[in-house]
Amino acid sequence: MQVFAPLANVALPLRILTHNIRYAATSLERNEKPWPERLPLIVSELSYSTQFLTGSAPNESIFPELTTQTAAGSAFICLQEVLHGQLVDILADLNDQHISKDSSNPSAGPIWTHIGIAREDGLEKGEYSPILYPVRVFSLLHFESIWLSPTPHEPSKGWDAGSPRILTVGVFEHKMTEQRVIACCTHLENQGGEARRQGVRLILETIERIRGQWTTICEDQSKGIGVFLAGDFNSLPEQEAYLEMKHSDLMCDVREHVKSEKRYGEEITFTGFNKDQDPEDHGRIDFIWLGPKETVADQCGRYESVPSSALARHGLWWNVQGYAVLPNVFEGGFIIAIIELSLGTSAYMVSLAFIAWDVEARLAWHAEKNEANAAKLAPLSKKNSVKQYGSLFVYLTTASNAKRLLRD
Repeated sequence: MQVFAPLANVALPLRILTHNIRYAATSLERNEKPWPERLPLIVSELSYSTQFLTGSAPNESIFPELTTQTAAGSAFICLQEVLHGQLVDILADLNDQHISKDSSNPSAGPIWTHIGIAREDGLEKGEYSPILYPVRVFSLLHFESIWLSPTPHEPSKGWDAGSPRILTVGVFEHKMTEQRVIACCTHLENQGGEARRQGVRLILETIERIRGQWTTICEDQSKGIGVFLAGDFNSLPEQEAYLEMKHSDLMCDVREHVKSEKRYGEEITFTGFNKDQDPEDHGRIDFIWLGPKETVADQCGRYESVPSSALARHGLWWNVQGYAVLPNVFEGGFIIAIIELSLGTSAYMVSLAFIAWDVEARLAWHAEKNEANAAKLAPLSKKNSVKQYGSLFVYLTTASNAKRLLRD
């Protein structure tokens, strides 16, 4: 398949973040801090992880130049357990806005906006699983939410679920390259295994349906559309929900496409607020999936030695560049959430490695092979309260973009 863009050789670097932020509880567990204390740390973490990506900063020059290989990188943020007031708070801070205490509407820009509805009534009651996106970079073509139940188009619980569960889906188009991608976010049932299994099956059916609706025909050739799914599965890799997704013909786990020595951070994504309590429940339950499966370049196997610029000729749309699990425990045992932040960095529709984590060898190789000027940056948060992670971003870009990044 060809790239879904006016310039077929243009890759669209994406960073996909997923984070269960923990709802704003009124009855706190031991070590749990109230939402007003956790909010600035969560926002700092999200800002830190997106700050040099296109569309994530105020007064930014969007799409300064487009090379024939790589467009400017951007991000999607997938969240879980977000109450309406929390969504208002997060978007206000990410958009660098000062809102009144009685504001009830989530900000719709100028930097970030969202899609998603609350699961209890389809409006504002209960938890959201929203997708945040940079409004100046992506156009929203289609949005829907379904409930993971036998009655998916109305607020409902399914099978042995203790709570309503929801899937948020959006079809986005990159404004400059016209590349399209389906973004999905969910939070599966924590009590009922059958609800998790059936929920995954319904998610897969929904993705297939939407892909079919948004696949276009051009010059007698079908052009497909890539998809990612991020969220809290409440399922370990050996349990039903993960296995149901893994064994499907559609999606694959981002982490499994990154060599172990190139993954950053912890294996575990869930610890709870009391890390010594029920350690057998701690593990990796948060995932980022890419699809269709046959379009994901396997950097651990067959296509490991194939140059990124040549992957498109093999029909590969996704080239996974990195995977990280960031910490959520700060000095003094301050825990901002029970689920840590997971990131996946990919070049969508395939080309150069644009963002990587601490990879000197890749930096030198790409600078030589692709005649790109490399700018190594050590980003630090502007907020004094946030813990610095100490890792570096490595950007491979054009000279003009490097100068702009260094200037900013």
